[in-house]
Amino acid sequence: MITVKEVTTKKGLKTFVKFPFSLYKDSKYWVPPIIKQELETFNKDKNPIFKDAEARFFLAYKDNEVVGRIAAIVNWLEINKQQIKKMRFGWFDFIDDKAVSKALLETIENIGRNHKLEYAEGPVGFSNLDKVGVMTEGFDSIAPMITWYNHPYYASHYETHGYVIEKEYSESKFPFKNVNPETFSKAQDLIKRRYKLRALKFTKTEEVMPYADKMFDLFNESYASLSSFVEITDIQKEYFKKKFISFVNPEYIKFVVDENDKLIGFAIVMPRFAEALQKAKGKLFPFGFRHILKAKKNSKDVIFYLIGIHPEYQNKGVHAVIFNEYYETFTKKGIKTCYRTPELEDNEAIHKIWKHFSPTVYKRRKTFRKDL
Repeated sequence: MITVKEVTTKKGLKTFVKFPFSLYKDSKYWVPPIIKQELETFNKDKNPIFKDAEARFFLAYKDNEVVGRIAAIVNWLEINKQQIKKMRFGWFDFIDDKAVSKALLETIENIGRNHKLEYAEGPVGFSNLDKVGVMTEGFDSIAPMITWYNHPYYASHYETHGYVIEKEYSESKFPFKNVNPETFSKAQDLIKRRYKLRALKFTKTEEVMPYADKMFDLFNESYASLSSFVEITDIQKEYFKKKFISFVNPEYIKFVVDENDKLIGFAIVMPRFAEALQKAKGKLFPFGFRHILKAKKNSKDVIFYLIGIHPEYQNKGVHAVIFNEYYETFTKKGIKTCYRTPELEDNEAIHKIWKHFSPTVYKRRKTFRKDL
């Protein structure tokens, strides 16, 4: 018999966070989160998303053993402002027992019906800066820190329980040696002169901070047209600055401004921390920090995390300025492989940007939905 219980204590929340550690203990490709950071993500006093959203956490038990988990998420910004009546769910993990996944999904479906929502979709997080999608291809490659990894049986559970594909994502990579600077070096000179643009270079994290709020504003503007978009609010900006920017090498943050110092393009690249996080085993102390700092300094693989261009400058080649900056930085660093985070299959604009680098898709993932 399967029993689903809501998490109501700190101990229970820690059990929720640590469940995948047992589920994936024999996996070479799963990358554990930092337990402390996961707990803070779910802490209503620390994560400002809870001012505009609510979440409930559930564990499934079989014979008094934890066999699954799920987070039920209601984002009121999405529901009230965008009129998208979606029941979100994420952090959905389970053993290969369809009675377990069914019990967990029925729990979040009932919450959605109680809120008079129209459909459930997952796995997703609170916003666009969270992890997304159940992996359907690429199980034999290590997961980046900013995506979920899952066993191959997951997708069949969704289908069995009446869920259909909602969105499709791909993750790609390319060797840095594939990059031919001639595809953007001349163009970027012309574009900078034509639109009176300049690129900003950073060597210290504190140099980035005066532009960070403007970056999130531009993020909101440049991503607003995507089907999965939920805006980042002012109070969330401070949280994300502390959570993400300290992890990023300042030289991997590229901004493009116009003659009035207005930010019109940005990109954030992160070192590949996957192997370091596997060694850390979910803990920063006593040795986790050492592994992460070593990767930050020495990793020869990088992940393109975010790239955004102001709507007025899209399709005008501004990305050439950004790529030229990265080419110079990556050449000095000896970068070998560039990875990209999950991108919507229907985001034609982003696919055009990357086509010159001959990327190879190495993972695919999907979100699933069910009408309520």
